[in-house]
Amino acid sequence: MSYKMKAVIASALVSWSVAGIAAEPIKIGVSGPLTGGSAPMGVSMRDGVKIAVAEINAKGGVLGRQFQLVERDDEAKNERGVQVAQELINKEKVVATVGYANTGVALASQRFYQEAKIPVMNNIATGTAITKQFVAPEHKDNYIFRIAASDTIQSAMIVEEAIGKHKFTKVAILADSTNYGQLGREDLEKALAAKGIKPVAVEKFNIKDVDMTAQLLKAKQGGAQAILTYGIGPELAQIANGMEKLGWKVPMIGSWTLSMGNFLDNAGKNGDGARMPQTFIQDATTPKRKSFIDAYQKAYKVERIPSPVSAAQGYDSIYVLAAAIKQAGTTDGVKVREALENLTEKVDGVVTTYNKPFTHDDHEAIKTGIPVMGEAKGGHIVLAK
Repeated sequence: MSYKMKAVIASALVSWSVAGIAAEPIKIGVSGPLTGGSAPMGVSMRDGVKIAVAEINAKGGVLGRQFQLVERDDEAKNERGVQVAQELINKEKVVATVGYANTGVALASQRFYQEAKIPVMNNIATGTAITKQFVAPEHKDNYIFRIAASDTIQSAMIVEEAIGKHKFTKVAILADSTNYGQLGREDLEKALAAKGIKPVAVEKFNIKDVDMTAQLLKAKQGGAQAILTYGIGPELAQIANGMEKLGWKVPMIGSWTLSMGNFLDNAGKNGDGARMPQTFIQDATTPKRKSFIDAYQKAYKVERIPSPVSAAQGYDSIYVLAAAIKQAGTTDGVKVREALENLTEKVDGVVTTYNKPFTHDDHEAIKTGIPVMGEAKGGHIVLAK
């Protein structure tokens, strides 16, 4: 074989190899509760993510490559979340993961991504500690980002609604026993203390509890003018239903989870009037939001998104991640983190427009002023008047 022919063959092999690499999909992990009481959050998030990925892939993908989702059900269990994280990193070789609905699961699992220098985009879990787990001086760089309203922001909004707007002076806190509920309770107590208020009752309940009579009686006996809640799922409806049974009705003001379908459906009319911070309400107030809502309803054959906040934040997280990968020009975790911390492109999302959403020391995309107060009304969430 001549030298010239060998050179031609070698060149062709290199070209084929490069083309093969270029054609490899970009694997993105999706981790969340797809079954159980937290499933409305996880499923809605995943489905919002899938809509964004379909749109991006239809336009040619990123860096000439298609996004490929690798979905896993973490079952809202810390130990399962840890297992999923290790599988996505070591077996599936994902370049980033989006998801986490449960604060406890996030705190237990995301350390594996931190060690591997792979970005995580939390798009549901709101525990204040989530983005603070790997910060200076112990850690030079932090690979944990978030597109969701932290509990610091939400607790301040809840307290402002109760104390600032309604002028209540006596409130009770009912929080579930999960990491989410108890960390949120701590944030609520801090926000109340800043206004000189001490709750008349602080009560705990467990996942799957169906009777809140004891907790509500303590709140009532303390003279509570409102119930402030921090809980994950359907148990919240038992608070509204429990007040109805007692013939005692005071406002419910709680974290964003009061907007979930399992609260609205299980509480029915007893849930009407409940208020909660929302980054996204299923209302076509902008062309972008209308397009997203229409796409979700068409794809999944539903009228009401089970958890609109989760779906919207999931959708936006993919677009922000895609912008970072495009800017980095690579899927290398270090470079993608650096791009996320200095995004030059504005990302038009359904929650908000992300204009430099992160810095090296601030990994919270949702700032004070972005969330609004929603209100339960007739099985839907509307903007609170």
